[in-house]
Amino acid sequence: MLTRIVSNLLVKKFWSPEQIQYRLRKELPNLRISATTIYRGINSGFLDRFVDGRKMSRHLRHHGKTRHRKGMTERRGKIQITHSIEERPLEAQNRSRLGDWEGDTVIGKKGGACLTTLVDRKSGFLCGGKTASKTAADVSAVIEKSLSDKDLRTITVDRGKEFSWAEKLEKDLRTKVYFCLPHHPWEKGSNENTNGLLRDFFPKGMSIDKISQAEVQKRFNALNFRPRKRLNWKCPAEVFYSVTLHLI
Repeated sequence: MLTRIVSNLLVKKFWSPEQIQYRLRKELPNLRISATTIYRGINSGFLDRFVDGRKMSRHLRHHGKTRHRKGMTERRGKIQITHSIEERPLEAQNRSRLGDWEGDTVIGKKGGACLTTLVDRKSGFLCGGKTASKTAADVSAVIEKSLSDKDLRTITVDRGKEFSWAEKLEKDLRTKVYFCLPHHPWEKGSNENTNGLLRDFFPKGMSIDKISQAEVQKRFNALNFRPRKRLNWKCPAEVFYSVTLHLI
């Protein structure tokens, strides 16, 4: 039973061995297993029998993301900055409240549809959706639709041209938009990490044009209901909505 639960969480929910270890401890304390034991089962090939046509190790995430090199010159067009991140409230910086969002995009095939992602800094909760293009008009429309019914205090974005409608967002959503310093992706690290997780479902170069909003939301939900170490193995949805769920 335990082996099948572990295999299901690895394959169908894309959980890491560490996430499985600590969430089991929360929900099913009688079914304990360590991340080390899970890795041994993967590396030895023991768990391969639960996967059709591929090794279980292929379901583990590969970390590492290319960053700009030191001294790189910015070649993108300049945009009007509404507020610098240095002005952002301390509560947003410290993740002490809900409603401080980080925005970004996940690019599909060049020139096609992309994803607009919004991540709450405190809970890690993800919302947003498919965007027809990476234009400021399309990205802003998704941001407004996604955040209009949610707790909203601030939005933090990078200096990409897709966020050049920041002034309009501030007016329509009655909030403030803060811009990271150039080449400082860690200043919206929650979103950067979440987009890295989304790449498991939407690899670089993959066309997003024919992917439905329902499929995108399904993948967003997969991350919102996945336990996180920094949340003491609660999932983002539990923290964002202040509920306790049964995930296993």
